[in-house]
This record gives sequence, structure tokens and C-alpha cells, in this order.
Amino acid sequence: MKRRNFLKQSTLASSLFFVPNFVKAFEQVAKKSLGYKKLVIIQLSGGNDGLNTVIPYTNDLYYSNRPELSIKKNKLIKVTNELGFHTSLAPLKNLYDQGYLSIINNVGYPNPSRSHFRSSDIWQTASGANEYLDTGWLGRYIEQYGKIPYMGIELDDTLSLIMKGKNSNGIATKNPRTLFQNTQTPYFKKIINHQSDSHLSEHNLGYLYKTMIEAKSSAKYIYETSKIYKSEFTYPKNPFGKQLKTTAEFINSNLESKVYYASMGGFDTHANQANRQSNLLKTFSTAMEVFVNDLKQHNTFKDTLILTFSEFGRRVQQNGAGGTDHGAANNVFVIGEDLKTKGFYNAAPNLSKLDKNGDLIHTVDFRSIYATVLDQWLQVDDVSILNKSFSKLDFI
Repeated sequence: MKRRNFLKQSTLASSLFFVPNFVKAFEQVAKKSLGYKKLVIIQLSGGNDGLNTVIPYTNDLYYSNRPELSIKKNKLIKVTNELGFHTSLAPLKNLYDQGYLSIINNVGYPNPSRSHFRSSDIWQTASGANEYLDTGWLGRYIEQYGKIPYMGIELDDTLSLIMKGKNSNGIATKNPRTLFQNTQTPYFKKIINHQSDSHLSEHNLGYLYKTMIEAKSSAKYIYETSKIYKSEFTYPKNPFGKQLKTTAEFINSNLESKVYYASMGGFDTHANQANRQSNLLKTFSTAMEVFVNDLKQHNTFKDTLILTFSEFGRRVQQNGAGGTDHGAANNVFVIGEDLKTKGFYNAAPNLSKLDKNGDLIHTVDFRSIYATVLDQWLQVDDVSILNKSFSKLDFI
């Protein structure tokens, strides 16, 4: 064999031998370090009634406490031999059947508050009931690990406490084009130009200028990058559907943002709960299924975890107005492609053992869920974000 032919064949053989191993090794590296995980937090604001969302249809105490408001056995979607979904959650049942849903029951915290504002603050800051924080747990994550505002995006015009850090925040926008245009106005530019004035920058207004400059830079990045992908999926024509559609466009455009926060209001159902909650749950579950399918089609669902919570549940006993009053523990939905615990993570609520107010007693601290997400999904130091160590769960 001629030397040139020998070298050519040897090179080819060695390439065929090494390439598969190289590709396999590269795939492992890419899986661990080249991509990054996204977290989507959704709040059902107002206090969703968890007992009429996930229904213990074999429990007589459920029906005796809710003679008119309970969901009858022939009017629900049976999921297990004990628990069923509200009929408006049929799209969510589809995700459940595919193994994309984990339901954590009895989630709450010690000495629960039944105030919307206080309990929302507790969930958004990850504080204790007697602890008052002025930073959100996602805001602290962004400040420590993201550094730049667009690492965290809230799908709204104003920024909630959950996205606020001590010295820097996430960014709020419903429409990236509108946000960008607002930063291009002559008035906005005129204010920013004062940043070069050393006299002004020495004042406390320096923080405002810094924030505005960061907002301008983030607005430009979000607008220009998100133009890459415009969803062709049909989302529900309502504000929540729009929030999820915009979130999908951000994620599928490969924005570097890691955490997103959206909310859906209307769940404070003191009166006429049956129809109101039915419509709300339909809006929620329909939009969620479209959102997941949108991400799946673009291969981003595998790197996205969706966490849905409400600031508290409702009272076990119905009230006299066809509704339920503020309660305590509730269920949390976790949606993802590769969940360790699919379906129901833990036991159904114990209706025979309530607190002195007639509310469900929590068995899972919500901060354990946060700690698990920070540690196992975002792979950061959860203690530094939550300011305390919490036990981890096993759902991801």
C-alpha cells in the first residue's frame, strides 16, 4: 500500500472510531453546561379554591361541608380512585396523562395569613409569617446570579415584589415593542443624558439614572431578540393567554432570561363561585396546554419548568353566598418534561383534621419547593437566596 493511501485510510478509520465518542461526550457537556434552565412562575391571584380544583370525590366530609358547592362525582374528571379534576381542567388532564404534571398537596406555611396582600408578600419574598422582607426571592436570584435586569421578566406593566432585589430588579413588560419605544422618547433620552453630569450622578438620583440606563439596554435586547420567533399557536384571547404567548416567544427566541413571572386574577370567590371558578380554570388550563405545546414544538419545553401557586386556599366549609372564604393550605402545580414524581406527589388533604379556623393544615412548606427548584433546577445556592435552609423535595 502506498504511503499516501495508507495515511488517508488510517485517518478515515481513526475519525470513524473517535467521532461517536466525541459526539457523545459533547452531548453530555452540552446537556450540563451549554444550555440553561428556564423557570416560569404563575400566580393564581385571589386564592384559588384547591378543593374544587382537585376534588376528593370519595370523601364524605367534602360533600357534607359543601352541600351546594361541591362538585358531584358524575361532574368531574376522575384521575385516581380518590381524586378528580374540575371539568374545566380537561387540558391540564392531557398534560397529566403525558406525565408532565406533578401536584403537591397541602402546601402552605406556619401561622398562615389570610390577607391577600400579606400572604402574597410572604409567597413572593419567601419570608416567614412574622418576617417582613422588601426583596423578592426571584429578585434576589436575579441580583446574585443574573446581574442584568432582563434575566428576570414579569409579563406586566409594573414590577411585583417577587422580582425586586436590593440594588437591582427584574424588568416588567407586556409588549417588548412598546417597552422599546418608550425608551426611545425624547424625554427619556434627555433624562439619561444627565448621567454624564458628574454633579447629578453624585446625588441619590444616580440610582435612578443607572436603573433607566439598564432598562433602556434591556428593552433593546428584549425587543430585538424576541423578533426572532412569533408564535403561530392559537392562545385564548384574554390577558393570561397573551402573557403566556409572549413568554413562549421570549423562550423560543432564546432570550437569555432565566425566570419569568405571570399572574392571573379573579380567584377571590366569596360569592357565586361555581361559574366564576369554572371559567377561570378553563382559561388557565387551556392556555397552559397551548403554552406547553408551543414550547415542545421548538424543543424548549425540556429546559422549562412551570410552577403555579395561589397565595392561599379557601375554607373547607362553604359560606352562605355560594362561595368560600379565605383559607390556608393549597395545592401547587409543577409542569415539566422530565419530572421525577409524576401525578400526585403526596397524600390528599386531611379533611378530618383542620385548624381552629376550619382550614386545611399544611404538610409541605412552600419554601421547600423553592429550595428544590433553586438547588435542583437552577443549580444555585438556595440558602443564599432563601436566607435559610429548607428540606428538599423529590419532584425534579
